[in-house]
Amino acid sequence: MLDIHELRNHYEKVVARLQTRGTDRETLDAIMALDKERRELIAETEQLKQQRNQASQEIGELKRNGQDAEAKMAETRELGNTIQEIDRKLKAVEADYNDRMARIPNLPNPEIPVGEDEDANEEIHRHGEQPTFDYTPKAHYEIGEALGILDFEAGAKVSGARFVYYRGLGARLERAVYNFMLDQHQKEGYIETITPYLVNDKTMYGTGQFPKFKEDVFSIVNDDRDLTLIPTAEVPLTNYYANEIIPGEQLPIYFTAMSPCFRSEAGSAGRDTRGLIRMHQFHKVEMVKFAKPEDSYQELEHMTQCGEHILEQLGLAYRRIVLSTGDMGFSAAKTYDIEVWMPAQDTYREISSCSNCEDFQARRAQIRYRDENGKPQLVHTLNGSGLAVGRTVAAILENCQTVDGSVKIPEVLVPYMGGVTEITKENAMGI
Repeated sequence: MLDIHELRNHYEKVVARLQTRGTDRETLDAIMALDKERRELIAETEQLKQQRNQASQEIGELKRNGQDAEAKMAETRELGNTIQEIDRKLKAVEADYNDRMARIPNLPNPEIPVGEDEDANEEIHRHGEQPTFDYTPKAHYEIGEALGILDFEAGAKVSGARFVYYRGLGARLERAVYNFMLDQHQKEGYIETITPYLVNDKTMYGTGQFPKFKEDVFSIVNDDRDLTLIPTAEVPLTNYYANEIIPGEQLPIYFTAMSPCFRSEAGSAGRDTRGLIRMHQFHKVEMVKFAKPEDSYQELEHMTQCGEHILEQLGLAYRRIVLSTGDMGFSAAKTYDIEVWMPAQDTYREISSCSNCEDFQARRAQIRYRDENGKPQLVHTLNGSGLAVGRTVAAILENCQTVDGSVKIPEVLVPYMGGVTEITKENAMGI
């Protein structure tokens, strides 16, 4: 959530920056009007409460002196009624104010490119050589279905579109990929975590998914516990310290977790309808950091390098881009996307997003630390994919395919595959 003091004190600058994210001036004007009304109502009710307290003291004095206190008592009752009416109005104004504030995105870092969409993203660098084929490379879903290690038809039968069964060495490959990632992140200082896969509305609010993006998730109905299947482990990991104060000497703190992710993919009709790129359920290895404000952008660089290092060890070509103001996620101040080369599509596709949210999520979830003077301050939170597992499997299938339809296993994954170096039709079921 934005700092209201920033909005009050630097209004025109904030408006200009948020307009690059699609927020119009009228929306912010309405928030400022509500903020003004809210403060005026608070001041009015506090003044009336002081008057009531003073009147109560005078009533006590009158009674002690044996004097008639009925007029003062009537005045006190009238003040109480007025205070109740103002409090009701204040409650409605605050609810409107809080709802509007909760839907305003984070301020973009002033150094990122300005633009309406992905066309304004800027490439930072590339790494690795794109493989060449003397035949037309097949898409990962064609390879997986031909080998029998991916079954989209069965997934659709039992769950609907955008679900899949991994079978045999396909399932082993998925497991190998995320175990390899977790081992690498643990070596880099991340605390491995298994999180809850169902979280409450307050937790979804803390990281910025609610209230704006409720249509993008799967929520549990007929249950009074307001539970939602996590869209990413970022949600439970970031909220681990919600409403807590972290000792400053413990920062930075790194968490990693592999989890299933559940997304309704609302608004993505017609996009990536085949394959593993855009699923309702998929695995992802997440990285989350809690850092002091002065260290957070250095931590973003390191986090992004962690994701890139996974691809380098897998031998997959990739590029890093910095997202524009119009393409960035709601809670982010700056985001790097890592895009892996996909031969069948002849393009790079996103496989990781690494974001610095600065104090935006921390303000919503009240995650603080004590500075060197013992004063509570908001932490900066960061999150990134290290990596999206299904997309990594898709990239391996396409980049490591052979003309006969088999798939070479990247060398670093062979120990995780029980020594298997290639998936063929003969060994695909792993038995």
